[in-house]
Formats: sequence, C-alpha cells, structure tokens
Amino acid sequence: MDSLKKTKVLSDSAQFDLCDSQNHSRISDVNLPGIYPATGKNGCIIPLFKTLMTNKCKNDCKYCLNQCQRDFTRIELEPNEIAKIFIRYYNQGIVNGLFLSSGVSDTIDNTMERLVETCNILRKNYGYEDYIHLKIIPGASKDSIKRSMKLADRVSINIEAASSDGLSQIASTKDYNKDILKRLSWVNSLYKKDKNLCPSGPTTQLIVGANDETDLEILKRMEKIYKKTELKRTYFSPFISMEETELESKCDCNPQRTNQLYHADALLNEYKFKAKELVFNEDNNISLEEDPKILAASKMDIFPIEINNASFNELIRVPGIGLKSARRIIDIRNKKGFNSINDLKKIGVVTSRAEPYIKIKGNYQSALDNF
Repeated sequence: MDSLKKTKVLSDSAQFDLCDSQNHSRISDVNLPGIYPATGKNGCIIPLFKTLMTNKCKNDCKYCLNQCQRDFTRIELEPNEIAKIFIRYYNQGIVNGLFLSSGVSDTIDNTMERLVETCNILRKNYGYEDYIHLKIIPGASKDSIKRSMKLADRVSINIEAASSDGLSQIASTKDYNKDILKRLSWVNSLYKKDKNLCPSGPTTQLIVGANDETDLEILKRMEKIYKKTELKRTYFSPFISMEETELESKCDCNPQRTNQLYHADALLNEYKFKAKELVFNEDNNISLEEDPKILAASKMDIFPIEINNASFNELIRVPGIGLKSARRIIDIRNKKGFNSINDLKKIGVVTSRAEPYIKIKGNYQSALDNF
C-alpha cells in the first residue's frame, strides 16, 4: 500500500483525536487525506494535517476501531513518510500545522520514539518551525515526554474518563492513576519549569457517554486537574458507536451534551467558577437546553451587583459579561463611571442577558423575576 492510501486510512482513524471543539467534518478528502480544520482563538479556521502513525494497538479500548481484539488490516507510516507527506502539504500552503498521534504498535517506548523521530526529522532535516501538536501515549517514559515537549508546540495526554472506575468500564489495559494522571503530572512539572517546552501548553481529552459517568463527576475531575496543573483546555469527544467494537450497541452521546460541557468547563477553567456553583439535574447532568452560566447565576445570592464597584470575580459571574468586557468595565470606570445600559453595550456586554443581574448607580436595570 502506498503512502497516500495509508495516509487516508490512518488519518480517518485519527478522527476521534480532537484538535477542535467545533463539529467539523470527521472524514478527510480522498485526494488530500489527513487535512482537518481547527478553529483558532480569533475564530479563524486553521487547516492541520492530522494522522495516526499506526492503527496497530495493544490497548483494548471498547469504543475504538483500532483496539487490539478487532480483526482488520493493520498498517503503519514510517517517520520519514509522515514527514515527507506533511512537508509537501505545508510547502504547498495546504496546511499550517501537524497533529500527530498513534496506536501502540509494539511497546509504548518504541512507539514514542517513532513519534519523536518524526518531529525531529521535520525540525532538523526540513527546518520546519511552525505548529506541532503531539499526543503523549499513556504510560510513556518521562524522558520521551520531555523530548516530545522540546519538539512540539503542544502536547496532550487523553485522560479518557473522570475516574479509575470510569476508565475500567471502557478499557482494561491502562492504569488511570499510574499511566495517565501520573504522566499528566510529569507534563505539568516539566512545563512549569520551562515554558519553552511546548509553548502552547498541554491539553487533554475525555470520552463522554461511553461509560456511566455523570457531568458532575466529569467536571469535578476537571476542577481538580485545573487546580493542580496548568492544563490549557479539555476536549470533550462525544461517544459514537462503531460496528465491530464491544460498544457497538450502545447509544451515541448527544452532541449537545458535550457542547454544554464545553460551556461549563470554560466556567471552571477560565472564569474560575467552582463545580459546586454549577447547577445539575437529578441525574447529576447539565441541562441540555439552558446556559450553564445563567443557571449558576440564578442560584447565587450576590445579584444584582453594582457595575461601578463590583469586583472582577463578581463581574465575570454576570451572564453576558465575559473576561474581556469585565476588564474593560474596570478600566473605564477607573476614569469615569457607567451611567446607562447603553454604555455597557458599547463595550461588548450582552446586555439582554446581563440586565437582570446588575445595577448602574444604584438603579436596577430589570427584575430577575421577569426572566
């Protein structure tokens, strides 16, 4: 099988390793395999070359097409093959970065060596200086993790579940505390010591709906991780059943559930909410219809707050006020006070959401009971 055909198979197999929270296409083009869009911070679409190095794997993840018990053709791209394909795409202006992952073909250490070698070929042989996102394999050695971080702009290790019990429901070949959380701790300690290692920072990914874990369990785990590490973000992959896997008869996860988890996760990670401030239903899951921030605000006893003297932490708890607009409010009111709701609208506040939760110079903008 030639490199192009192998790339098509392996890039499509990489579809569940997320590089984006948006619902872009999961299958790449036949003629240009491996190209997937990611959304940048400013909303622009960035094309990445995303592929597995191999679909050979010794793990038995029940949701995964590549798990060891499934009988199908296994293939592998050599480090120089991936480097050549990628640099051709890059030089033609087709892609702006590389997202590289792999199954465990023989041993974890040998697989990590080949991943590192691919990055090394690009950096040293081709002089490539742009973006690389490299997946760390659970159980990887500390040395291979450090070398990966020297070469990659971003590294990630998938925690997959919120607990040891949750992981055991979907895989038996990985130790949650040893292979995953310990490696995440190593990534964090290396990153804290030297910010030149993976300068874009570490991320992780979690499968939602493949086991019985609730949103509360998931978000409590993420809260703990955010407190202990400098993890930049979490990707939530909705479980999709696949034929010829052990979970093929299990119902797919509603994508709206992961959308809501992204909103709630941002409240924990960026807005510094506590998990206990969020609102969950009787099943300990988040509402699929209502905004998690509005639900949280409805249970807080701090509202309405005075825009002209509220703290930053109070401001960012107001629905319709984001991090940037909260900083603008503080900057502006240090020079002159706010007089009307229109003053807030001019600086980006979504006033239709914010009105019930604020006062301006002692005046209520609308009653909470009206919303």
